[in-house]
Amino acid sequence: MTMTHSPPHTSSHPLDVIPLFRRWPCSPWRDVLYTGIWNSLIAIFLTAANMLFSGESRGFPDFFGPTLVISNVVGYLIHAVLSGADWLLRGWPSRLVGLPRVLYFLTTVGLCVVAGIVIGTSLLKGVNPLHYLTGGADLAPLLPFALFTALIMVIVLVSGERRVATETLAARQGEQIASAAQLLAEARLRALQAQIEPHFLYNTLANVVGLIDTNPVQARHMLERFIDYLRASLAASRAEEATLGAELDLVAAYLDVLAVRMGARLSYRIEADGCRQIGMAPMLLQPLVENAVAHGLEPKVEGGEIVIRASCRDGQLCIEVSDTGAGLGNAPPKPGGGVGLSNLRARLRSLHGVGAQVQLLENEPCGITVRLLLPLKDTPPSTIHAPS
Repeated sequence: MTMTHSPPHTSSHPLDVIPLFRRWPCSPWRDVLYTGIWNSLIAIFLTAANMLFSGESRGFPDFFGPTLVISNVVGYLIHAVLSGADWLLRGWPSRLVGLPRVLYFLTTVGLCVVAGIVIGTSLLKGVNPLHYLTGGADLAPLLPFALFTALIMVIVLVSGERRVATETLAARQGEQIASAAQLLAEARLRALQAQIEPHFLYNTLANVVGLIDTNPVQARHMLERFIDYLRASLAASRAEEATLGAELDLVAAYLDVLAVRMGARLSYRIEADGCRQIGMAPMLLQPLVENAVAHGLEPKVEGGEIVIRASCRDGQLCIEVSDTGAGLGNAPPKPGGGVGLSNLRARLRSLHGVGAQVQLLENEPCGITVRLLLPLKDTPPSTIHAPS
């Protein structure tokens, strides 16, 4: 026996009360199979009860065979009537609530039980079911059993719908919590960026002013690359999607500005052939490059080199930011140290769950490699324009 479930997310099959059977999602064929299993369980229960209370000395198969036939006739008749009525009435029974819903199921299931017992008995005796219905047979003894069965079905229906509603509410709350966590991570990242950019802005403009008289060509180059950086940074802060190429152009503009300021103490290379069109979230690469400069090269008197490599392997986009700077053990602690990586990890968790990783590797003889592993996306679009 079964309850129809249209719409499917607000109803369930009686077997769904057992956690094992909730492992398979709702579908029409699943419910047909479940109805057969449910009918067999009821037949076993009724046979055992009959043998226990009637005192019959006959064996289990003598009771179980006829009971199984009648149970299946009743169960599949209820299944067919409820599903057919829901389809013919375009879901109207499923939209009923309160007392009308209870009365509908009591009436429908009760009538199906009476009709199913008559049809099943007729099949076992080899007579036409209409013989019982037109021959004046007394069906009154069946009514209490039919009412009892209908009540059980209503209880199972209500408990199943409450369970589905509770699980749906919990899932929605989980989605809202995850969305809020993502928004919080985004807000923290952009707040941190907003704190950093003014210092970068003031220092860069001060360097431009200092170079105007002594080296106007370099001052012009620095100002042009700074404008490129600001344009790309502004676009990235407003976009939901980017490409690796746009992110690399952004950090290239950033490093070009710093290279003018730091001179021979900073050099860099970017190796990402064939990967530039791959989609990724914006502003993931920038914190890694900032860390390489701030905690790697700046504390080292002679500076060093930053190498950014990107490749695709095993369904992942692998981005490595390596520096030949001071390394983990030699860099002096800085206020706010570690905040960038913490924010990055929190953001990756909200974006990709366990599908993304940040690995920290120590280089030989010096420096750090930060490896970012991101799942490859199916949809590669970018809304960020690379600086020209």
